[in-house]
Amino acid sequence: MSANTDDDNAFMRAALDLAAQAHEAGEVPVGAVVVSGGAIIGRGYNHPISAADPTAHAEVVALRDAAKNLGNYRLIGCALYVTLEPCAMCIGAVFHARIARLVFGAAEPKTGVCGSVIDLSAEARLNHHTEVIGGVLAEEAESKLKHFFALRRKQGLRGA
Repeated sequence: MSANTDDDNAFMRAALDLAAQAHEAGEVPVGAVVVSGGAIIGRGYNHPISAADPTAHAEVVALRDAAKNLGNYRLIGCALYVTLEPCAMCIGAVFHARIARLVFGAAEPKTGVCGSVIDLSAEARLNHHTEVIGGVLAEEAESKLKHFFALRRKQGLRGA
């Protein structure tokens, strides 16, 4: 994993802003942006509940937005910034989109597949490999998640 840069922090802040939108919508606060040539070309935040769509994770939504904006499902040379370590579904989408670089904030000890539970990004048998950098603005990302779940527990809601 490489060291993060000022640009990484700025793009992660954009993803954190999207995570706040997810929280406001009552969804788990995860946000993501796709970057190409120093510009954000795709944005997304978690909304599987409101969309009644189990694939409406922040990463998938951002990848769809970027692909639509580029007119191509291959996002060669692009980077994905996401506030939480991706799950298996999302890393699969990252690989299929041919994302060159994945930067995430908080580790996900229950479903994270970039080192927490398993490291699919290091699987040599896969046909695409993505540079992965974890821990960028992790404390801020973790804080948003902890606050969200504390509120849910206080309200007695499921999934807390």
